[in-house]
Amino acid sequence: MLPTAPAGQPTLTLDSGLTVRPWADGDDLALLEVWGDPENPMHHRDRSLLGPSSNAPWSRCIVAEDAGVPVAAATIFRSSLHPDRLSFYVEVAPEHRRKGVAAQLLDILEAEIPNCAVQSLKARCAKGSAAQCFLKDNGFRKIQTSREVIIQPGALPVPDVEHLPIDLQEIATGSVELSQLVAEFYNAVHDWDPSEMTIGKAQQMLLSPESGATGAVVLRSTRSPQAAAEEGSEATVAADQPQAILAFAVSYTPERTDAPADVLIGWDPALGEAAEQSVRQLLGLVSARYPVSVEVDDAMAPLKRIADELTASDEAEIDFEALIYARDTP
Repeated sequence: MLPTAPAGQPTLTLDSGLTVRPWADGDDLALLEVWGDPENPMHHRDRSLLGPSSNAPWSRCIVAEDAGVPVAAATIFRSSLHPDRLSFYVEVAPEHRRKGVAAQLLDILEAEIPNCAVQSLKARCAKGSAAQCFLKDNGFRKIQTSREVIIQPGALPVPDVEHLPIDLQEIATGSVELSQLVAEFYNAVHDWDPSEMTIGKAQQMLLSPESGATGAVVLRSTRSPQAAAEEGSEATVAADQPQAILAFAVSYTPERTDAPADVLIGWDPALGEAAEQSVRQLLGLVSARYPVSVEVDDAMAPLKRIADELTASDEAEIDFEALIYARDTP
């Protein structure tokens, strides 16, 4: 059982001498004073996972103190989006690292995992970080790499939409058509961590104003189904018969500036390897005048090939790299 703290007093002591208690109001500010500012956006998002324990959705969070001062915290929680693995996050103040604190906090939390089908934990870290060393030392193995890649203006040729069988269109982020495709894309590129993205979840988590989404464009084919099967055909469809979306770009940046715009790039999974051409065309259009920042997982093969090509030619740069590790639970 998690340690209880009657009258605010911790009840469990680690080998290092630190005492452990459940998360309490004000711990976020107290830990910020000890830890300092987050090092990158991923670090900031991970810290936001710390909070009061809950049973719906299930989560557990504990804090380690040194003479009453919070110096470490850890959480394990279940995500309805990725039900096959529980997520784990721990952070320890530098002066208390390499003393077994993180490992003992993990042991305490693992003992709280309810009897269920979940048999694996996952966590992410920055390359070369103390967190990466901890995960490797404690039996976690790398299962995925995710990068934030900044693509410079003009890095890709801008396709001539007037003479190619494609059309760039603005689309409402509340569109059911877009929401369905975003859900299908998300599930398709997360076979390494099976997801249960639905239209509703896509709308809430990736396309709503609360998610930060400010607009979207889609690339459609103007070629008819019959023409698509005929190499070199010039046939097109009527304007009132739009074809399925080939690729989409969702922006999370309110205004265009010289700073890179945060953009989610995706495509119709049914395109298979052919998706690369559509992604290349869409990126050429959205990055024609301004830099864009895109998230590229190893599982996003068409986008990764383009990003690797541009990075190798100095037309793009890796802004941040996150490593995702997993481990079976005891």
